Amino acid sequence: MSANMMERMTDCGWMPMMGFGMLFMALFWVALIVGIVLVVKWLMGQGGASRKDSALDILKKRYARGEINKQEFEERKRDLLA
Repeated sequence: MSANMMERMTDCGWMPMMGFGMLFMALFWVALIVGIVLVVKWLMGQGGASRKDSALDILKKRYARGEINKQEFEERKRDLLA
């Protein structure tokens, strides 16, 4: 570009607007990448909910619900902790 043309663009206020455009473009890409990462983490966490309970936790829940008696609970607990 010629110096005269650059001077006219600056007088009209185009150059500051180019800076805002680049800033918004960078913010757009950052937001898009962060969004994709969050969606992937959320999707991966959906299958992990069932894996969080340990065998002992499941045993305690079964005992609390009355599915097994105290003797059976203690036997299975010993087996798990051995």
